[in-house]
Amino acid sequence: MDRKKLFNPLGDDSLIQRKIIKGDTTNLFNLNNVKYQWGNQLYRTMMGNFWIPEKIDLTQDKNDYSNLTEAEKEAYDGILSFLIFLDSIQTNNIPNISDYITAPEVNLVLSIQTFQEAIHSQSYQYIIESILPKETRNSIYDKWREDKVLFERNSYIAEIYQKFLETPNDENFARVIIADYLLEAIYFYNGFNFFYLLASRNRMMGTSDIIRLINRDELSHVVLFQNILREIRNENSNFFDENIIYEMFKKAVEQEINWTNHIIGDRVLGVTKESTEAYTKWLANERLRSIGLKPLYDGFDRNPYKHLSKFADTEGEGNVKANFFEGTVTSYNMSSSVEGWDEF
Repeated sequence: MDRKKLFNPLGDDSLIQRKIIKGDTTNLFNLNNVKYQWGNQLYRTMMGNFWIPEKIDLTQDKNDYSNLTEAEKEAYDGILSFLIFLDSIQTNNIPNISDYITAPEVNLVLSIQTFQEAIHSQSYQYIIESILPKETRNSIYDKWREDKVLFERNSYIAEIYQKFLETPNDENFARVIIADYLLEAIYFYNGFNFFYLLASRNRMMGTSDIIRLINRDELSHVVLFQNILREIRNENSNFFDENIIYEMFKKAVEQEINWTNHIIGDRVLGVTKESTEAYTKWLANERLRSIGLKPLYDGFDRNPYKHLSKFADTEGEGNVKANFFEGTVTSYNMSSSVEGWDEF
């Protein structure tokens, strides 16, 4: 698989010749003619979703943190550590994917995703600096070094990304796209759910507000990679091996359940090992359906945390615009920009 040229004067940017991958693009952003209209819509939505973490007051969260149980503190710290890894590796790797995407309207959206992932990383730094005791802050960033389960989680996706960088062929790129979709569509959500559970008890409300905004961004990334997967499959019918997709989904679900049980288990009010399994497998089924594949897990057709959906509402009571519980492209409503920073 060839990396596109930085400038290709002999390329053809016509809509007839334009492809998601393996196109012959000049690599100029000819956005007057757009083939993938969903890319244009996502770009406008993601640009409208710009936000600044420091606008959210975390003063009360610092007090709330001191009153959390030891299990809740351990979960809070551990989940932050994992989320930091996810957004860090995405900030670094999205440009590597974009190097092989030959549709300028999709490149544009990927560049906005890279920016958003960087904002998320800075948001976690703001949370850590504002809430956690000074003596424990560095341990959040180093937790992956000492926690075997977390290291295994981090390594699975990172090694797939690294393998493609070392051997950029079709098979490895297909795995990168699937891995990216899994990261965006599966890996964040038990962690997000933990913060919403705390918010349901009026704890760590500022953290929850930041997570909701991150949540909204991540849902747009889910939609982005759903569309990329679908378009590649439409244009290159044999590019993805469905057996590999299912194999990677099974591994991701297994690791997500193991990690959540490790960091939360049955020790936090509102979460059980049974609810973690039910939620993760339900979510995986939804994500598979959204890319046109059959679900993996029979009987897991209900979201056990549906009652928390209001805490993921980024647009106001009764008007859920970017709810992370929604799993498909069709259920994704394009949200307007966040208005009125004074409300924070």
